[in-house]
Amino acid sequence: MRLVTFALEACILLLVIGAAAAQDRMPPIPKEKMTEAQKKAFDEVTSGPRGAGGAEGPFVPLLRSPEFMSVLQKTGEYVRFHNSIGPKLTEFVILLTARQWTQQYEYNAHQPLALKAGVKQETISAITEGRRPTGMAADEEIVYDFCTELRQNQSVSDATYARAVSKFGEQGVIDMTGLVGYYTTLAMIMNVARSPLADGKKAPLAPFPH
Repeated sequence: MRLVTFALEACILLLVIGAAAAQDRMPPIPKEKMTEAQKKAFDEVTSGPRGAGGAEGPFVPLLRSPEFMSVLQKTGEYVRFHNSIGPKLTEFVILLTARQWTQQYEYNAHQPLALKAGVKQETISAITEGRRPTGMAADEEIVYDFCTELRQNQSVSDATYARAVSKFGEQGVIDMTGLVGYYTTLAMIMNVARSPLADGKKAPLAPFPH
């Protein structure tokens, strides 16, 4: 009987811990409670190419540091919308980065955008499952190898670097590296803040094996 009671108490404790871990640490700030600096940063991001979506996801916790948010979102606007590698590979990089950090909001938001931009469903499914996709296009293979080496080795080999420069030029290599860095920053911020998915959305990612 005591063993059954102990097991029940342990299950309850795990449920409580799980609920606490899932709690949104930095929920949205009502507009009437924002400082002038926060209102300015909020208006900047929502008036840009992200539109109303700029008020969601990483920008909810980022609003706690409006000056940082203002500078960061300008970088994000370039690396996401105006970089030299194009929308398909941009979304491909974002998925790889979100997968590495098991960032549910980021992955959920960009999965349909990647499909729309031309990334094949079977490629997206492989990334979701944490495995190397088969049948990638040549440019996707270069990007996959570059991002994988950068993540695992904190650098890239001469061969991988040469392939990337040959395909995308030096600007493309810098833009791609910056894209990884930007979405890594957003992933870290949302993981720290425990930013939730929209109501009713199912988390698309299992924990990434380490």
